[in-house]
Amino acid sequence: MTNLAMQPEEKWSKSAMTTTVEFFHSGLRRLVAERLATSGKTWEEAVVDPDLELTTADFQALEQALLDTGYLFEASAQISLTENPDKYRPLEQLSDSGVEIKDEQGRRVVGTGANVFKIDSDVIGIARLISTVETVMDMLVNGVPENTIAVIDDSGGTLTAPILEHFAGVVCMGGTVRSHLGILTREYSVPCLMDVQLDGLHDGDRIQVEYSQLPMDVYAESHAQVRARIVKIEGEGNAQ
Repeated sequence: MTNLAMQPEEKWSKSAMTTTVEFFHSGLRRLVAERLATSGKTWEEAVVDPDLELTTADFQALEQALLDTGYLFEASAQISLTENPDKYRPLEQLSDSGVEIKDEQGRRVVGTGANVFKIDSDVIGIARLISTVETVMDMLVNGVPENTIAVIDDSGGTLTAPILEHFAGVVCMGGTVRSHLGILTREYSVPCLMDVQLDGLHDGDRIQVEYSQLPMDVYAESHAQVRARIVKIEGEGNAQ
């Protein structure tokens, strides 16, 4: 049992997809092996012994051991970083590399993403970063500004669910077309891009989002996929 815990390649047919997952899997296998050896019980006796069950404290200790190495988790939303700043890497939010890519009309492409579902035409609106409960509460009380294209960092969809149907469109900086937010926007018929990579977009910019692009097929080969574009429209409504 100890050898299996220390050398998972001899037991498990597939290796972990990331070093983080392997850290937790190896740590849990090692902990189980140590407790089994200390208990003096057979495996059949140990698996039904409540005194040998793993607890929340065990998982917290393993997480802390990972953090003690200097590792930081990737935050999926601003709320994670706000509540546990010592556990997460800072979110990139809206950045600008200074490298400009133009579309056929000479407009700057400020992002690309995976289209959740295709609509007849692209959508023009104002990009508004929505990453805090305070912003959502303000829009819930005072209304969502007309033509809002919500820029969201939380692919779970819970944060914006109360006002989701009032958006002209959504661009999400995480997740996939199969994420919770992608499912919600499809149900509300709100056009949405997921897994969006932004460069040069600012809160308040007037943008056009290519929601008329074919939806992303998660089962197709990556080279066959075409990412929908987000272009900045110069003029009224753009951030200074």
